This record gives sequence, C-alpha cells and structure tokens, in this order.
Amino acid sequence: YVRFHLISPLIQQSAENIVLFDTFVNILSHNLGEPAYEADVAQLEYKLVAGEYGLVIRVKGFNHKLPLLFQLIIDYLSDFSFTPAVFEMITEQLKKTYFNILIKPETLAKDVRLLILEHGRWSMIDKYQTLMNGLSIESLSNFVRAFKSQLFVEGLVQGNFTS
Repeated sequence: YVRFHLISPLIQQSAENIVLFDTFVNILSHNLGEPAYEADVAQLEYKLVAGEYGLVIRVKGFNHKLPLLFQLIIDYLSDFSFTPAVFEMITEQLKKTYFNILIKPETLAKDVRLLILEHGRWSMIDKYQTLMNGLSIESLSNFVRAFKSQLFVEGLVQGNFTS
C-alpha cells in the first residue's frame, strides 16, 4: 500500500483554482485509463483523489510491480498534457457533477455548514459559477505549471517493501 499526498497552497487561493485542480485531476485520471489497464488486470489498484489541499495518489497491490505503476502515474503527472476535446469533455462532466451536488439538499446543507465553519472555504455555488463562466485551456496549463512548482509531499508506504 502506497499513499502520497501532493499538497499545494495554490489550490485554496480561489474558486477558479479549485475548479482548475478538479479539472486537472480528472484529465490525469482519464489519461491514465488506457496505460494503467494492464495494472488493473494484474490486480494492482490505483486511485487519484482531488483532496482539499492537494492530490492524493493511492496505489495498492503486489509489491514487486507496484513501483512500476506508481512511476507510471508520476510520469503522466510530470508530463501532463491534454487535447482540447478532452478538456471540453471533462469540463462538461464537472458541470454535471457540480450541478448534481447542488440539487441535493443534504449535500448543499453540508457545503453551507462547512462554509460557515471553515475559514477560506469556497462554496459549491462559487465553483459551479466559475465553471459556468468558462475556463480556458491556457488557464489550466498555467495552473498545472504553478501547481507542480509549489508542491509539498507526504507519503506512506506499508507492506513488504525495502527502504
């Protein structure tokens, strides 16, 4: 079991940055779908999660091939690229996801409660409005470049691994 948290202060600076971060993580997951398929067949699991303060990479499975899967994820992260078609597809999916969160009273109530309790939190309404106003491909590229330059990493490795 390997878990790394790539933390960046950049994410919480604005609602736009949060939306750009969600877009980035979804595109990264989309890009990894085909190359990581063989790892999935070999019973290796991975998950990319857009956390509040950064990207959480979780990798789980047999230890002898786990570093190869983790390296694949890091390679795709460091050489991040996307096509305009993928960008449009992911932003449309995010619009639906955000909208579905907003129409459920219990998730909206939780979001409002957390907005009151947490300093510097951006509401789902702010994120949805930012996304509806439109994101540019250039803004995503600039965000990803800035994100990769301002990272702090925490990691945990459990299991049959040598140092």
